[in-house]
Amino acid sequence: MLEKPKLFLNLKEFWLVMALLALIIVVRLSFLYGDYQTFIAKPFYYTDVEVLQQYQKSKKGKTYTILRVYSQDLDIHFFTRTHREENLLDKAVRLKLFPNQRVTFSEYLRTSFISSEINAIRSKAKTFKSKLLKKIEHQHSDSMISSFYQGIFLATPLPKNLREQISTLGISHLIALSGFHLAILSGVLFFLLRPLYRIFQQRYFPYRFDLIDIGFVVLLILGWYVWFVEAPDSLLRSYMMMLLGWSLLVMGMELLSFAFLVTVLMLLLALFPKMLLSLAFWFSILGVFYIFLLLQRFKGLNKSLMTLMISFGIFILMLPLVHMVFPVTSSLQLYSPLLSLAFSLFYPLSIALHILGIGGIFDSLLLGLFTLASDSIDIKLPVVYGIGYLLLSIGAIYSKWIFHLLLLVAIGFMGWMFIGFMI
Repeated sequence: MLEKPKLFLNLKEFWLVMALLALIIVVRLSFLYGDYQTFIAKPFYYTDVEVLQQYQKSKKGKTYTILRVYSQDLDIHFFTRTHREENLLDKAVRLKLFPNQRVTFSEYLRTSFISSEINAIRSKAKTFKSKLLKKIEHQHSDSMISSFYQGIFLATPLPKNLREQISTLGISHLIALSGFHLAILSGVLFFLLRPLYRIFQQRYFPYRFDLIDIGFVVLLILGWYVWFVEAPDSLLRSYMMMLLGWSLLVMGMELLSFAFLVTVLMLLLALFPKMLLSLAFWFSILGVFYIFLLLQRFKGLNKSLMTLMISFGIFILMLPLVHMVFPVTSSLQLYSPLLSLAFSLFYPLSIALHILGIGGIFDSLLLGLFTLASDSIDIKLPVVYGIGYLLLSIGAIYSKWIFHLLLLVAIGFMGWMFIGFMI
């Protein structure tokens, strides 16, 4: 059997391309730094913003409202504070911003805090997306459940109480739109389009290959979807990987390689340098890295066993890295791999039920899941150990012995985390 051609002919070619992409990233960041200096130099700005999140906070006996907003004309996300208490999530808000030198460049690239005052509030124009959000809301009596569905369908931010419960359950990866969701959607679309395609293929173009033609149509539909939900970092990464992967597949080149993953990573950072400081982006990259690693080391397994291996393997291998950033630990997180498997069926089914107008069928089940009581503790892995774990993960690419050591370390960390809940 002929071996598929690799993405790069040799190591020298790989490093040359990486160096070129790194140079582009540096140039893009230098332009962003110029924008940042211009931004903090001016005494104030007027800008229209979309309110993404709103919640109350108290400090020293005073209560105020925190807003997380996005300014399209400045292309920045930021937090701000107001003493107004009315709901601004469905309003168009104009702010007067007061940037200052305390906003660092790294904060500017991600989500900083910027002082402001509300200049005007007006009704938001009705859009197709806002109508869909209302349609979802009307099918549920509980606001937490409607927020959950709006999040997994249209990438809307979740309320604080729901985010905390999802973190306790260890299923944040199921809520934040990513490659997992795109993979499910692409499978459903391929399943629906293939019978229709074959009717025309057999009659008019029997020489065509359905993987190419249907794959192209599916990519167009998913591309529109990514744009429609405003391209969250993890979803954009997934779509770009899917697009490049389909292109390599059509050309008959090697697909499941770490060189491919690194190339996608560098291309995305060259195109969208703000992703450099996006946790969602880096966790999605790490998730794919461990999928590739598991596929490399267990490639002899059949599809059913491989599905189980990936579901449980990703959970175990990602635990140390997740707990470098998110310390919340609960015994409920042990159910995460099983919930991930169930979500593969639940997600397309819930879409169909909402299209039919009966999306509330699973509400009582979900409400029970989201209100499960569980003791939780904070376990945070020191950064130095996390870096060591990452280096061990890279070594596992080249050595089966190191891969087994990596698994042993990850399983040991999991046991150390959860043993307190079992005794």
